[in-house]
Amino acid sequence: MEEFRFDTAQRDGDTIGDFAYRRLRSHIVNGQLQPGQKLKLDHLRDVYGASVTTLREILNRLAVEELVTAEGQRGFRVSGVSDAELHDLADLRTLLESHALRQSIRLGDLDWEAAVVAAHYKLSVLERRLMQDRESVVEQWVACDWGFHNATISACRQPVLMRTYASVFDRFARYHMLALNFRGEGVFRDHVALRDLVIERRADEAVDLLTRHIQSGVEHIKSSGGFG
Repeated sequence: MEEFRFDTAQRDGDTIGDFAYRRLRSHIVNGQLQPGQKLKLDHLRDVYGASVTTLREILNRLAVEELVTAEGQRGFRVSGVSDAELHDLADLRTLLESHALRQSIRLGDLDWEAAVVAAHYKLSVLERRLMQDRESVVEQWVACDWGFHNATISACRQPVLMRTYASVFDRFARYHMLALNFRGEGVFRDHVALRDLVIERRADEAVDLLTRHIQSGVEHIKSSGGFG
């Protein structure tokens, strides 16, 4: 389930490949594996406990998701980052999330509202903690940020869009994690306001806020000097 997208704990029913894939993807997104870093199969086998054959399949899958770059006979590297890609990802995320948000506000039921509130509560607890100690739980923030934004659009009834959005979110979130710090009180206030607008079914205002929220993330990332 997508709400567990960044959960790296092993779950019932996981194959070795499932578990290794989630961990490796998460480690790329949260910056533990740095842009341009060589991904040596022997080392990955020791870290992730999967066979070389399974790891090749995982790396090819991550290459399709553009988190990894295949270099032919030379193997694989973590994909690089650039200012141009950051802006492209922000624009694409805005386009997809805005459409899905409008649809969810129109179609969502009471269970959807409850899921939005619950996801926001979990995110807000972490954000309050981060405002006191900006490095204490920053690696958990991306998972809770995903959980909230995914919850707000989860009633859109467009699974193809949701899969595409998830991949774009991963790549955009990686830039946040490379910035190495939390955006502060502004992002906390944005999330509170977005929760309220969504629950009140105020679609135009919610989309306007979301657009500004994503753009402020771009500005924060660029000002941090954490990549490029």
